[in-house]
Amino acid sequence: MNDGTSALADLSPHDPPTSPFEGASPYDAYVRATVLNTLQAPLTEAADEMGFLVTTQVMELWFTLIVHEWRAARDAFTKDDLDSATEALVRSRRALEALNGSWRPIAGLTPAQFDGFRAAFGRASGFQSAMYRHMEFLLGDKSAALLRSHQGEPSVHETLREAYHAPSLYDEVLRFLHRQGLPVPASVHERDVTAPYEADPRVVEAWRRVYAGSQRHPLLPLGELLTDIAELVARWRFDHMMVVRRAMGARTGSAGSSGLAWLQARAARPVFPELWTVRDGL
Repeated sequence: MNDGTSALADLSPHDPPTSPFEGASPYDAYVRATVLNTLQAPLTEAADEMGFLVTTQVMELWFTLIVHEWRAARDAFTKDDLDSATEALVRSRRALEALNGSWRPIAGLTPAQFDGFRAAFGRASGFQSAMYRHMEFLLGDKSAALLRSHQGEPSVHETLREAYHAPSLYDEVLRFLHRQGLPVPASVHERDVTAPYEADPRVVEAWRRVYAGSQRHPLLPLGELLTDIAELVARWRFDHMMVVRRAMGARTGSAGSSGLAWLQARAARPVFPELWTVRDGL
């Protein structure tokens, strides 16, 4: 009786899955798994370094996907294509959920385990990630100083420079709200987009019109979807802070930053701030 456990063993030489590939398998040619699996190069014999490398590399892939989806959403908002923007934001929400789960392999590192390989990566630090910086720029957290730090890599710097000078995802959301007749002031929808976005009470009023009233506003699902994304980003930042706190406490960061203090300040900064403030007055 075949219970399914020996299905692969029962394949005959004539079954299609057993036919020899001409070169790399079609799967490998598409996914580039062989290339991916050569990118882990631990520098120590520490048992935990491989998990740290794989975790951070997986996060970089999620960053890439999230940036792709947020850019797609931003571009759709410029065309007043709410359906396409919403679809991209929903996809990014799923990617953010997966990103947040990526902390688990290293979430329990003790100081001794982390110190087993920490010196090997020298001045490397997560805040140097260009793709994460791209994410932050898309959220409206622009920084000329952090853009300048990537000047040594011309192609990376140019991509980030374009993101720095372009409207953020939230900028385009607010411009969209303005075109839908909501009271987003000109000082906001025509602002200098290279400056970090700061909350504006008049934008709170625009969102209040979406959230208040007895009739469900057609843009309420957009507000809640953006709130989901803001919460997931906040959870990622908080989990990052807790992983660092558990593994190294308040010691100076590897790149000379304040480490835990830096992450605490980032975790306290709200994403899409007016979507949180509007709830106070409902």
